[in-house]
Amino acid sequence: MAEIRSDTKHHDLETLNSSSCSYTVLDWIKDLNKSEPPFQNEDAHSSPPNKDNCDDDEEDTVSVDSVLCVSGSRLVRSGFTRTKCTENIVTFVNAGGEAVEEVGDSSMLIMPDIAFQGGDVLRTDESIIHGGDFVPLYQSARFGNFCYWFHSLSTGDYFVDLHFAEIINTNGPKGMRVFDVYMQEEKVVSELDIYAVVGANKPLQLVDIRVTVGDDGVIVIRFEGVHGIPVVSGICVKEAPKLHATQVKQDCLKCNNCAAEVEVTSAQIKYMRMRSTAKYEKKIEELSTQCQLKTDECHEAWMSLTVANKELEKVMMELDNKSFQNHCLDQAMYIQAAKLRDVSSRYERDKRFWVAATDEFRRKIQTLKEEHSQLSREAHECTDSIPELNKMTFAVRALVEQCVDLKLKYSEEQVKRKNLFNQIQEAKGNIRVFCRCRPLSKDEVSAGCATVIDFDAAKDGDLGILTGASTRKIYKFDRVYTPKADQVDVFADASPMVISVLDGYNVCIFAYGQTGTGKTFTMEGIEQNRGVNYRTLEHYNEQIRDLLATSPSSKKLEIRQASEGVHHVPGIVEAKVENIKEVWEVLQAGSNARAVGSNNVNEHSSRSHCMLCIMVIAKNLVNGECTKSKLWLVDLAGSERLAKTEAQGERLKEAQNINRSLSALGDVVSALAAKSSYIPYRNSKLTHLLQDSLGGDSKTLMFVQISPSEQDLGETLSSLNFATRVRGVELGPAKKQVDMGELQKLKLLVS
Repeated sequence: MAEIRSDTKHHDLETLNSSSCSYTVLDWIKDLNKSEPPFQNEDAHSSPPNKDNCDDDEEDTVSVDSVLCVSGSRLVRSGFTRTKCTENIVTFVNAGGEAVEEVGDSSMLIMPDIAFQGGDVLRTDESIIHGGDFVPLYQSARFGNFCYWFHSLSTGDYFVDLHFAEIINTNGPKGMRVFDVYMQEEKVVSELDIYAVVGANKPLQLVDIRVTVGDDGVIVIRFEGVHGIPVVSGICVKEAPKLHATQVKQDCLKCNNCAAEVEVTSAQIKYMRMRSTAKYEKKIEELSTQCQLKTDECHEAWMSLTVANKELEKVMMELDNKSFQNHCLDQAMYIQAAKLRDVSSRYERDKRFWVAATDEFRRKIQTLKEEHSQLSREAHECTDSIPELNKMTFAVRALVEQCVDLKLKYSEEQVKRKNLFNQIQEAKGNIRVFCRCRPLSKDEVSAGCATVIDFDAAKDGDLGILTGASTRKIYKFDRVYTPKADQVDVFADASPMVISVLDGYNVCIFAYGQTGTGKTFTMEGIEQNRGVNYRTLEHYNEQIRDLLATSPSSKKLEIRQASEGVHHVPGIVEAKVENIKEVWEVLQAGSNARAVGSNNVNEHSSRSHCMLCIMVIAKNLVNGECTKSKLWLVDLAGSERLAKTEAQGERLKEAQNINRSLSALGDVVSALAAKSSYIPYRNSKLTHLLQDSLGGDSKTLMFVQISPSEQDLGETLSSLNFATRVRGVELGPAKKQVDMGELQKLKLLVS
């Protein structure tokens, strides 16, 4: 264990008063040959001294002499170990940290940070090198200008151990943190620099500082910064054995007259230090008085200098007047000389001009000759490079032919890719049902509503409904989303349908469910997830209303069938969009014009079916194939029963029309499930508009939105039963929608 010791056997004092000696003035000389080295290792006595370490030992000795101020105290360059637990410890505080308990034979307990005034706390997770058996002691610290008060101590002598570790300024340099330590208002440590002694993240102990406790029973330890702020990791107070007269170390002082050694006690040394300090203070006061006298003399000299400067200023003014007169004469002479120089310079300038003009003409003639020679060489080089250019032309033609062949192969592979992709989608089913459950609302949570949904098998597409205390009904869907699923998960599963639209297939995606279950949120989402491309319209009270029309029109919108069998609404406003910002603006305009009302289920209930139709016209630039497909994004109105909405008047009429259109949708689904020869599409404007996207040559995706609340159990079961019927429908293979008009134009162009 490396230690640092401080012995005060030898001091430089000036005077000594003793009854046993008549000497009054002595010079005290340190006996360095007899003093112990301040830093020792445990095996220092067994190993011979190393000559290479002499400089380091001398530097450490000087450092210890200037740091330690109490006889018998020492510095230890390692952490606290279990072997110290046997000493009579009165209290042990982990500065800035929690309690540290050592379980074992010693049963050592280091208390948390107490009895402090001021300072802040710092902790670190870095490892402490040579931290001993209590590493956490050095991983926390209290820093700042602070002090510790330990009360209720018995009168007598105590040893105080201070534990340090530089865990703040771990990159140095030396001198960043230098501070003093006072105990009982007496300095015990002077200008301690932890980093200079042991470095960063290494422990340093200052042990065996003897402190005497009086009748007040208090030990006061104060930390005061010199450069930077003080820091301490732990304080240990131990009982100290009483010192007998033979144990009191006396310093040996040598008389300047007879060279006799005189022994003095530490109290006498302290007294002589005080006298020496008083002497120096008196000397400082005398020097200050002399300095003031010199200052007064300097002031008088400065006043004399001021008077002399004024007289000098008068002389300088007279000198300036004479200088001005001389300057005027010099200016007149300069003007005459300038005129002479001007005449001479004009002659020289004209001469240089004609010489330069002659040289310029010669240079231009030489340049023209060089340019002619260069052009002649370039003409010969161009003539020689014609065969090489012909070779490059043939190579470019070959690359063009290769590019055309690669385009044809790419077109063939693209057709195969589309066919395989849609075969995979058809294998999964051209009609799919996804179930999405919203989380409990704040009102439902505050009301104590329980959830009736079981998502244990949601990954396998199974959804459990708790219909009773011990009964559970299982529903099977293509995909089940828990309340934690976000819009990204939903879009990832619906994106294959969108790809089919780009390949030329009609697709219908609609949301069905009770009011307030998140249908509009699923279909609209947020701005970054928008996919609207062309137009939006609303189906309200079995009437079609254009949501993009700038002014209301009295003309009634009706559904018509085109020559190719495609259904459309003549007169509807079509909004062409070029980017996602324009898509968002069109969708926002339609959403603002949508009918919204309040009922007993939802304060902002959608009272209409919002239908967004995206028309995709695609043309293959390689083979000229044209497709015209349609993507319906439908946000259906709430499917709750009339008794639950408690609607009246206009709201009752809205609810009746909503249920009528949803009932017609159920009839179409039932007819498709039964593979009936007649499908009642015309029973409602809703099913009539979606006829070409709900039939056998299209792909359909249904989002059934449900509520987890036990209050909505009836509506949830109704929605799930309807979704189960939809999932039971088997559509035939989807048919690609080829644009016949564009195809005819292509045939005419080829012919």
